[in-house]
Amino acid sequence: MGKKFLVAFDDSENAIRAVEFLANTFAPEHRVTLFSVLQDTAALCDMNSPELTPYFQQQQQSFCTLEEKKKSLLTSALEQAKDILIRAGFSEENIDIKLDFKSKGVARDIVIEAANGYDLIVLGRRGVSGIREFFFGSVSQKVLHSAGNVSILVIN
Repeated sequence: MGKKFLVAFDDSENAIRAVEFLANTFAPEHRVTLFSVLQDTAALCDMNSPELTPYFQQQQQSFCTLEEKKKSLLTSALEQAKDILIRAGFSEENIDIKLDFKSKGVARDIVIEAANGYDLIVLGRRGVSGIREFFFGSVSQKVLHSAGNVSILVIN
């Protein structure tokens, strides 16, 4: 019986590299969940309130179009990641794609999902500068410090 892997996924090159590493390193009998945390911006797109600034009201449609485009790019990247795993021999039935809206924060949402019986979290190291990472931290750094009983594999 295979293990359950949680791949924290965004549409970055590092995320694809993490999937490729997983596909080339682990036996294909494992279950893999490609997990993405989305910003919940849909509410802003439907918002029509007198408190909104005139500038936001003018730009609201452009903003919502960009958000839809980002979600479309993420969905395409998730399908690409799934194809990488299938080509490596993973069964399509053992690959899940899960999109959740941000609740507590990206890193915390990953850790919360990982508590649902996963054996390993796999994620790419985000390419932020050393200074930015020092002040704000990175998702991978936050997951490393927050995940309790789950092993973590960070791909550079």
